Amino acid sequence: MTYAYAVEGPVVPTSLPVSGADLVRRAASGDAEASAALLRTIRPGVVAVVRRILGGRPADADDAVQQTLVAFVRALPAYRGEADPAAYAKTIAVRSALAIRRGIHRASDRNESDCDASALKSDHPSPSDDATSERRRMLLRQLLAEIPTEQAEALAMRVVLGWSLDEIAAGASVPRNTVRSRIRLAKEALRKKIEARPDLYGALDPDA
Repeated sequence: MTYAYAVEGPVVPTSLPVSGADLVRRAASGDAEASAALLRTIRPGVVAVVRRILGGRPADADDAVQQTLVAFVRALPAYRGEADPAAYAKTIAVRSALAIRRGIHRASDRNESDCDASALKSDHPSPSDDATSERRRMLLRQLLAEIPTEQAEALAMRVVLGWSLDEIAAGASVPRNTVRSRIRLAKEALRKKIEARPDLYGALDPDA
């Protein structure tokens, strides 16, 4: 499913200008021009997050991006400004991409040998890191589709977004200790997966 949104045009800087709060307020009130400007601002970050979670699946990535933008606009009336709008959008992007990731996993258990070289943690891996990065991507994407949603979201925010425990807690509206517990459980699941595949042990340090 693909949603159409008026986000065409030059991409503006990813940080909101001084009038950003007013832009959000006008977008929340239904101002189409403000909504388009706001979406152009957040879109690059949303695209980057989605691509890192979904890998080389352009159609699925496009769907996740559009779903994120639609959900972001719909959530604006309730947005109280606790987080930067770009970070708020990335949180929605993680959830949208993970939902699609789970759908893919349910539909097929085939491996992802057709995926592109988009890295979860680095956009420019060195040649010597390619093999390890590819295994890391496959392992993490599979894991994100298998573990409970809350754990997957916490792990993705930690690995993909590089957020601190406090930032994840704010984005998920849960206590810091809850985030810590979710990430611990996700790492335990990752460790078990690695132990079941000794050849993958060096692909990712579960204690990182």
